[in-house]
Amino acid sequence: MGRVLIIGAGGVGGVVVHKCAQVPAVFEHITLASRTLARCEHIRDDVLALTGRTIDIAQVDADNVPETVALIRKVKPDLVLNVALPYQDLTLMDACLEAGVNYLDTANYEPKDVAKFEYKWQWAYREKFEKAGLMALLGSGFDPGVTNVFCAYAQKHLFDEIHTVDIVDCNAGSHGKAFATNFNPEINLREVTARGKYWENGQWIDTEPMAISETFDFPGVGPRKAYLLYHEELESLVLHLKGLKKIRFWMTFGDEYLTHMRVLQNVGMTRIDPVMYKGQPVVPMEFLKCLLPDPSSLAAGYTGKTSIGCIVEGIKDGKPRKIFIYNICDHAECFKEVHAQAVSYTTGVPAMVGAMMMMTGSWNQKGVVHMEQLNPDPFLEKLGQHGLPWQVKEL
Repeated sequence: MGRVLIIGAGGVGGVVVHKCAQVPAVFEHITLASRTLARCEHIRDDVLALTGRTIDIAQVDADNVPETVALIRKVKPDLVLNVALPYQDLTLMDACLEAGVNYLDTANYEPKDVAKFEYKWQWAYREKFEKAGLMALLGSGFDPGVTNVFCAYAQKHLFDEIHTVDIVDCNAGSHGKAFATNFNPEINLREVTARGKYWENGQWIDTEPMAISETFDFPGVGPRKAYLLYHEELESLVLHLKGLKKIRFWMTFGDEYLTHMRVLQNVGMTRIDPVMYKGQPVVPMEFLKCLLPDPSSLAAGYTGKTSIGCIVEGIKDGKPRKIFIYNICDHAECFKEVHAQAVSYTTGVPAMVGAMMMMTGSWNQKGVVHMEQLNPDPFLEKLGQHGLPWQVKEL
């Protein structure tokens, strides 16, 4: 049994707390903290109603290292589970180092003033965590996260050599809104409007935003057009997959979403630099975030499914092999279980399972660690048991 401190009370944070509460044998004591205490109170009450578990809540500014350290020392957790904003990864890693506690997140750090997705800032903490005898697990969501573990499983069990990987992410659900994002609007729109990038034959190739598309047949959903984006798991996977020649990331978007996004981009609403309005600096993206629906509010009435996985090609026993390893998740079923939509669910469940791996000692590697560097088998066993069953399909 152990103690966990969860920082971040958005849609994913809510799922993480619910899923941790379902496993009292591992998560004996749960504390949820956020800048906005009202969000914590709502999740606390919801968890009590659905699971009968009582959790502690606290208010904390995750940008403030001394304040966060004080909370960690008060709670005395075995692990800090970070589902706050990616801007806060480094301050939370600093706080964990100072307080002497293990760390887990679901998305890589990015500076607030530049839409730049790379691991160099967090990789700079490797020696610090190693010397402290602590583990920092990066990207324990779905993508990154489960997709990394799928690749590790394929490398361990299904292939002698992996040559190409296409990570494909489809949300075929409908929330009934004219325009909304399934996770933090600011993070989502920064990701989609950034330049694309993929890795082939030992080098990175840049592309214009959303310039390359391809149709994939998604299990449980059917054919959908997907667009090439850059995603952070590519950066670590190129280091850890032996024999890799090409790796890309693809995501589907509905026509209505793309139309709204292009209009917003054309009129400057996706800018992340401040503009002057009535003598005050205003960041258009931050203002837009205030106008859009909160992702956690989309769950009720959300229908349809997500289908996310990895198409892997390579060699097994001297013969070519191609497989699709994937999960299908239903929005309505997620709402029944934890009052969340599937995009939050598919991130929150792997965060809980990653925390379980660390707290039970199944994963125990000191330093800054990526999911694919660890044994995939116990993680995938628990992932299926706790709501995200996965399958391998020969192609």
